[in-house]
Amino acid sequence: MPSAAAKRAAFRALHAAGCFVLPNPWDFGTTRYLQGLGFKALATTSAGAANALGFADGETPRDVMLAHIRAIVEATDLPVNADFEAGYGRDPAGVGESVRLCGETGVAGLSIEDSTHDKEKPLYEIEEAVARMRAARAAIDKVGRDVVLTGRAECFLLARPDLDETIKRLRAYSDAGADCLYAPGIRTREQIEAVVKAVAPKPVNVLMGGPSDFTAENLAALGVRRISTGSGLSRAAWGGFLRAAKGLAEAGRFDGFAGAASPRELNEFFRMDAARRAKT
Repeated sequence: MPSAAAKRAAFRALHAAGCFVLPNPWDFGTTRYLQGLGFKALATTSAGAANALGFADGETPRDVMLAHIRAIVEATDLPVNADFEAGYGRDPAGVGESVRLCGETGVAGLSIEDSTHDKEKPLYEIEEAVARMRAARAAIDKVGRDVVLTGRAECFLLARPDLDETIKRLRAYSDAGADCLYAPGIRTREQIEAVVKAVAPKPVNVLMGGPSDFTAENLAALGVRRISTGSGLSRAAWGGFLRAAKGLAEAGRFDGFAGAASPRELNEFFRMDAARRAKT
């Protein structure tokens, strides 16, 4: 298993040039399977983890989420980026302490969003959001860890699809120490190009958590450096589960099992994966 320092160096190098896909597993098995497919890095998903643990997104206690993040980090040889929501702190000092704890899990990167999870006021004012980003940066720098800090502007996810405001926030987070910028919810070529240009030369993460006409090659051509799937893979799995479970409960039908993964395929992969882990 590579050291945390080696994983962080590899993760930072991935952001320097080109474009890579950062899929989001939610348990040990999905982590190992994605590593087996040859991806270069992975990321946790707050929504996928929350649902798997029996919580709504945004309601997982900090200690539970930290334990989950550590479990994903320890499950793989790959660098892991933590979806760390809004930093688990109401003020900058709280964010800084939570980021310190997250760094101790061995993550290679983490993201901090500007969502308050308050329906009346869904986004932090930009000055407060910047202070929280600076606190995250200071916490990382204080302990000398080369963790990639991603600043997230949540405008498009929170019914404020204002591209100018989004870019203003991303630039401010960049100035506050974010290494990578992320505006989940932007979808058009024009929006993506505008964000990439606005924060250059820093790398941009784009979320592709649902069906899209874009390919990874298309996004790379637009200057995107990192493509994450958020809760997309988790929701795809839940979709199959819900169809099968509801068919059983509501109609006593079994056709929801159509398209299920082959037991042989799964067993062969995990048998071989266990053998690989035993040798390391």
